[in-house]
Amino acid sequence: MPNGGGEEFYGKNGEPRKYDANFKGPIQNRGCTDIVCCILFVIAILGYLAVGILAWSQGDPRKVIYPTDSQGQFCGQAGTPLANKPNLFYFNIMKCASPMVLLEFQCPTTQMCVEKCPEKFMTLVKAYSNNNDFAYYKTFCKEGVTNTMGIPLILSSGLCPAMLTPSRPFTRRCFPALGLKEGVITVGNKSSFDDGSGNMREAKDLMDGVKNATVVIEARQVVMKIFEDYTQSWYWILIGLVIAMLTSLLFIVLLRFLAGIMVWVMIVMVILVIGYGIFHCYMEYAALKGEAGANVTLQDLGFQTDLAVYLQIRQTWLAFMIILAIVEVIILLLLIFLRKRILIAIALIKEASRAVAHVMSSLFYPLFTFVLLAMVIAYWAVTAVFLSTSNEPIYKVFNETACDHSRKTCDPANYSSSVEKMQCPDSQCLFAFYGGETPYHKYLIGLQFYNVFLFFWCANFVTALGQMTLAGAFASYYWAVVKPDDMPAFPVFSSLGRSLRYHTGTLAFGSLILSIVQIIRVLLEYLDHKLKGAQNKFTKFLLCCLKCCFWCLEKFIKFLNRNAYIMVAIYGKSFCSSARDAFLLLMRNMIRVAVLDKVTDFLLFLGKLLIVGLVGIFAFFFFSGRVKAFENTAPHLHYYWVPILTVVVGSYLIAHGFFSVYAMCVDTLFLCFLEDLERNDGSAERPYLMPESLRKVLNKKNKTEPAR
Repeated sequence: MPNGGGEEFYGKNGEPRKYDANFKGPIQNRGCTDIVCCILFVIAILGYLAVGILAWSQGDPRKVIYPTDSQGQFCGQAGTPLANKPNLFYFNIMKCASPMVLLEFQCPTTQMCVEKCPEKFMTLVKAYSNNNDFAYYKTFCKEGVTNTMGIPLILSSGLCPAMLTPSRPFTRRCFPALGLKEGVITVGNKSSFDDGSGNMREAKDLMDGVKNATVVIEARQVVMKIFEDYTQSWYWILIGLVIAMLTSLLFIVLLRFLAGIMVWVMIVMVILVIGYGIFHCYMEYAALKGEAGANVTLQDLGFQTDLAVYLQIRQTWLAFMIILAIVEVIILLLLIFLRKRILIAIALIKEASRAVAHVMSSLFYPLFTFVLLAMVIAYWAVTAVFLSTSNEPIYKVFNETACDHSRKTCDPANYSSSVEKMQCPDSQCLFAFYGGETPYHKYLIGLQFYNVFLFFWCANFVTALGQMTLAGAFASYYWAVVKPDDMPAFPVFSSLGRSLRYHTGTLAFGSLILSIVQIIRVLLEYLDHKLKGAQNKFTKFLLCCLKCCFWCLEKFIKFLNRNAYIMVAIYGKSFCSSARDAFLLLMRNMIRVAVLDKVTDFLLFLGKLLIVGLVGIFAFFFFSGRVKAFENTAPHLHYYWVPILTVVVGSYLIAHGFFSVYAMCVDTLFLCFLEDLERNDGSAERPYLMPESLRKVLNKKNKTEPAR
């Protein structure tokens, strides 16, 4: 019965590897794999380059950088007549309160480039009677205005605004200088103003216009403050990242010599760091007791641009404390239930440390991956900007009275003599937005989609190349009988050469499958965003299920690809064959995979968490000014959490870069270890190649003499 059960088990999950006396690790004599996908990838890259060239020839990033006036000209652009006029001035900002603004993102009023925004109240009627005032007023009028023209002619021709209000430039646009005085909204310290037609208006009437014209004004203010904080603290942030890099490097070196001790120290340190976080949150929570406004709930407070406000509320610190407590309990429970498996994981980490010590160049490989990913991201971003700015300026008819031609496209060059102008005398032909009707513009969304898809494909290809390269290097270490004599002189370069020479198609195939799933997830998020206002409960449930399923599918494909690349690096087979072999090997050792490999990943994650926690705590005390020794040294910031968050995220990425090498080493050694158990039995003819420390934990022994 046991034998029958075993045959049935292996029948379902493939045959175990058999002993091969000639097998010495990664096979050198191999051929090219997945050639069709390699050709497809090359064609796709050539198409990507063509899209980039087309976008660069058609696009104009100035449309993003500079504001555009009613004639489609860029304000403040060097080398143009408007070089000294960087600000955009609205003739009548109150027209921006129109609902059409939210639909077309353009105020139905004349907009022109000016050198400075208006600094005082003035109406055309009053300015016309004083030469000095009129000379100042004409700086906010179109060209051709003279003292001989009458006021009715100037206004009917739309040459000048009816009034000027004190304004301030923000993102190169002139907005009324609104303020609050004794609870009353003011503009230029006045609660009312003359609208130019003899009517007195209240300053609050400007609010709706400003509100629509500055839909994201508060968010932009936050961005500006964050930018200022970066300019004040960038060198301290770099110092923090250097400390994170040195800490990660020190951690890796210590793992080489003190793996067992370091793992337990790491576990205790993580528990202590999170415990301190809980203690600190409690102290902040207790300190706010009785403070005015500290008991306001987060729901009542709503969204605030000044994020420091949230730290003055007890509920914020209570939420942080609960989250950290849950994380602490989860870690403690995992450690209690997995304490025996941790010993095996430590042995695997020790062997990974020895492998990294023999392949030291692997620690610097993430820098190569980072450079390639930076190139991919830069190409995608530049191409996306040029594609999004490759539209042509579209002009539309704007009018105050009823008109059949309202919101229709027009040509500003000859609009004064057009039929539309004759039928609607008070209408104007103003710049509306960027668009186009040519075949290029019609398929622009398709080119943007192609840009995003190729970005995913290229980024996944670079990541896959790194995984296969490291897998080949570490596999050559494991299967070497005499280390390092039986290893290549340059394991990383040898593996990189094999991967590019023979398996570019395999890398492209695996990354293509992953990219398709990722682009589907992007489309689902886009669809969810577009239908958010019109969804019923069934649609929400369906989209939620689809997003969850594809998230799980992406995680599974990443796991399968990673192990498939390891098998390709060792045996040189195609992607499908390698993925099948890896999957069946893991299925034959399901218990070990579910426990041992994941415990190792968990321990490495704790290492990253420890580095991030230590650097994050140091950054918090430095930038927040909580330590008196740093009060005069730390920069004065709007939001001290900006550099702290940057240092924390950067530290995680740096730690992840170093530990990703360890993780790939552990995964490779783990697969080799599973094959070692199937190929060999510990006899003198078929000895285990796993290290002695791992054999002891697993109760496996190598016999020095042949069995009798």
